[in-house]
Amino acid sequence: MRGLAGALLPALGLAACYGEEGAETTAGGGGSAAADAGAEPVNTVFIEEMTWTEIRDAIAAGKTTVILPTAGTEQNGPHMVMGKHRYIIDEASDRIARELGNALVAPAVTYVPEGEVDPPSGHMRYAGTITLPNEFFMKLVEYAARSLRAHGFTDIVFIGDSGGNQRGMEAVAAQLNDEWGGDGATVHFIGDYYANNGFRDWLMEQGETDETIGRHAGISDTSILLYVEPRHIRQDQLAPGGGFENSGVSGDPTRASAEYGRVGMEMRVDAAVRQIRAAIGSI
Repeated sequence: MRGLAGALLPALGLAACYGEEGAETTAGGGGSAAADAGAEPVNTVFIEEMTWTEIRDAIAAGKTTVILPTAGTEQNGPHMVMGKHRYIIDEASDRIARELGNALVAPAVTYVPEGEVDPPSGHMRYAGTITLPNEFFMKLVEYAARSLRAHGFTDIVFIGDSGGNQRGMEAVAAQLNDEWGGDGATVHFIGDYYANNGFRDWLMEQGETDETIGRHAGISDTSILLYVEPRHIRQDQLAPGGGFENSGVSGDPTRASAEYGRVGMEMRVDAAVRQIRAAIGSI
């Protein structure tokens, strides 16, 4: 949905500048009916979809919490795209920010630790994965947080949708909180979103097992992506264990469903909102 909107807005803006004969409307030409009627309020929580003045005004109006999402760019077997984590965290961040009511969402960090480059290890053994050494990932997240604090955000929330980035985010949160001492902003590492959301236990209550759920690109993430962006699942490539040795899949993604995914998304969002509210206390 965000991609479609991004494609349409420039075209709509261009169309508004020209009349039926292609003559450009100048600033002195009376403006458009939309301008005369007043601008529509911005209905987004993503700061990359806002102008700097809109962000400034949102902060002044009380939107002083900002979510910094991180998401690995990694292999997900032959049935699921490399950007799985990004699509999932975009949807989750949108929901979390709107549920909190006073939050915006920073651009997602999609380069995270995924293994060694030479020799390739972890997900780096699979084409397309991009890795960032943990010390550089931590520095990237640190300076994103410093930037957000400088603009007036008082609560900076770290949420990660993949495993390799969790410890780095937690360490940066502790580092910055020690340095700042509560002066100006506080960083909150929200680990419950990823590791303590209850979704795996719920799947087992539905009759799934550790083996079918798997540990990577199995039922859980496949189901959530089916719910969020089904076009990014290659249905003809779904197979238990990915269908061949070293496929990159652990579990049985053929058992995934959009309904499972709906529940998984809701449980992740609920877990994050609970932990954020407990950490901040005033939302």
